[in-house]
Amino acid sequence: MTDPRPRHLLLAASAFAVLMTAACGGTTIDDAQEEEASGPTGTADPDAEIPEGLRIDFLPKQLNNPYSDIVNEGGAVAVEELAGEFTERGGTEPTADSQVEYINAASQAGSDVIVIAANDPDAVCPSLDQARDNGAAIVGYDSNASCTDIFVNQSSDELIGRTLVEMISEQIGGEGTFAVLSATPNATNQNSWIAAMEEVLAEEEYADLELVDTVYGNDDDLQSFQEMQGLMQSHPDLDGVVSPTTVGIAAAARYVSDSEYKGEVAITGLGTPNQMREFVEDGTVDSFALWNPEELGYLAGYAGASLSAGRITGAEGETFEAGDLGEYTVGADGEIVLGPPTVFDADNIDDFDF
Repeated sequence: MTDPRPRHLLLAASAFAVLMTAACGGTTIDDAQEEEASGPTGTADPDAEIPEGLRIDFLPKQLNNPYSDIVNEGGAVAVEELAGEFTERGGTEPTADSQVEYINAASQAGSDVIVIAANDPDAVCPSLDQARDNGAAIVGYDSNASCTDIFVNQSSDELIGRTLVEMISEQIGGEGTFAVLSATPNATNQNSWIAAMEEVLAEEEYADLELVDTVYGNDDDLQSFQEMQGLMQSHPDLDGVVSPTTVGIAAAARYVSDSEYKGEVAITGLGTPNQMREFVEDGTVDSFALWNPEELGYLAGYAGASLSAGRITGAEGETFEAGDLGEYTVGADGEIVLGPPTVFDADNIDDFDF
């Protein structure tokens, strides 16, 4: 299998190290600027020019998260191609309170576009609404808030939920018990995927699969490791664990790889190839899935610029060009879908580097 991503979007290890360094410096709150930004207009003009110098702020759930770093590197590439100004803002804890501080900072600095992976669907909205009033276009990505202008989704909830169920079913022989190790209790994307999984599990084909527990590691490596340990203590006969979070799946795999459960308990979910390669190679993990996170950030950057410039307004059916990714169409409720997730296993994992 060949890697379909644009060549310039591939991350080498050195580039990732640079990104991590840059991310650490992204917590500075800029001084307010006096210029007013222009937000999206009510009528789309597909031929509107995207002006140079757009100030585009990316607010991940937290900084120094390997997944978020890769996503935002894609956003930085897009902003550079658009001759804009890229800023990454955020704290090290995945909380809504932390995000509110940086939303306000972006707004005060005159941001034209705020691209946010929300830690809570509603708690961040008063600040986002104020930022919109100040002229910012509001783009959700990865985990949406209820007040964004558009949402750039990794994939559809149904596709992700079905992929997760299909993987765990295949790995435990179509019957047995499994648990979910999620991120935070209020993470909108995690909860949507779990709900989609439950809908798929209601189908007759999966009548012999039982979801027995859901726990939360709060996207913290140590806490996720401890939650995985607790799952096995609470359910010693558990057949598998699905972790729809990159931090959680790596922690779960690390726990199982050094335990009596290796080869007995299936671990799957959403992770990056570079993060999970060692666990695939040592037999701890058979397969897992993910979209290309760098392309997610890249698409969000172009969508935000198109929204700010008035090429799109978020209405269903509008189209725009997203650089090397080509044309995208806005769906219902302002959703833009990157594409279906890719399943990684021993046969194709070395074809990917992110």
